[in-house]
Amino acid sequence: MARERILIAVKTYPTLSTTYIELVRTAGFREDGSWIRIYPSPFRFLERDKQYGKYHWVEMDLKKNTKDPRPESYSPTNIDEIQVLEKVPTDRNWEARSRLILDRNTIYTNLDMINQGAKHNDFSLAIFKPTEILDLVAERCEPEWELTRKEAAQAALRQGSLFDDTDHSDFELVRKLPWKFSYRFRDDTGKITRMMIEDWEIGQLYWNCLKKSNETTAVEKVRAKYLDDFARTKDLYLFLGTTYQQHVRRLDNPYVIIGTFHPPYAPQQSLF
Repeated sequence: MARERILIAVKTYPTLSTTYIELVRTAGFREDGSWIRIYPSPFRFLERDKQYGKYHWVEMDLKKNTKDPRPESYSPTNIDEIQVLEKVPTDRNWEARSRLILDRNTIYTNLDMINQGAKHNDFSLAIFKPTEILDLVAERCEPEWELTRKEAAQAALRQGSLFDDTDHSDFELVRKLPWKFSYRFRDDTGKITRMMIEDWEIGQLYWNCLKKSNETTAVEKVRAKYLDDFARTKDLYLFLGTTYQQHVRRLDNPYVIIGTFHPPYAPQQSLF
């Protein structure tokens, strides 16, 4: 067990769990720039002052997750000791964030290289720079959680969280997104891939837009943000992570998009 200082860079949209009630896949970077996955992460069960945001430094006690063969996976040992520290700012075109993340990591442009890394269990988290974003695809899906899964999570909730002894009887399970959002992109070989986006922010953006409009308009606004803004006006990088089941089965493409990194382009300096 070791106390780690981690820059949180990834929080996925919550999913139901029959064991942990609800989980948010969380990942970030150590001070040396290496990736780390925090699993399981009971984010919405944490006390308010311990609910870290993206690009916050946090300190927590972690141990290697022996149930997860992915090399970056670690488990929190004492959620009561999580300490949320300073947030890395966005000024000067995300200079500090870029220095901590991009400058200390391999930036992949070839998807096959990333897939091979997962197949050989060399890594399961990566930063990918697409050659071109072709589209943001919105696909309607089942609007409610599968009944058996929801009932299992509710039963686990009645029994209490495995993470603490707090009474969570008033806890409301997260709403299921009724849409799946994916990027279609091209890598440096010209290969075209469609990959699902599971970032918390895209789900929250949809719900926020739906409060002020109808479903069709909400989807259009998500598309405008992720395609017209991020993909066409920002210096877009994708944080990719394998899902547990696809990783252990060594599927050809086990990754989903677990986050975006989208600093503004640096302004062009005049030569005169």
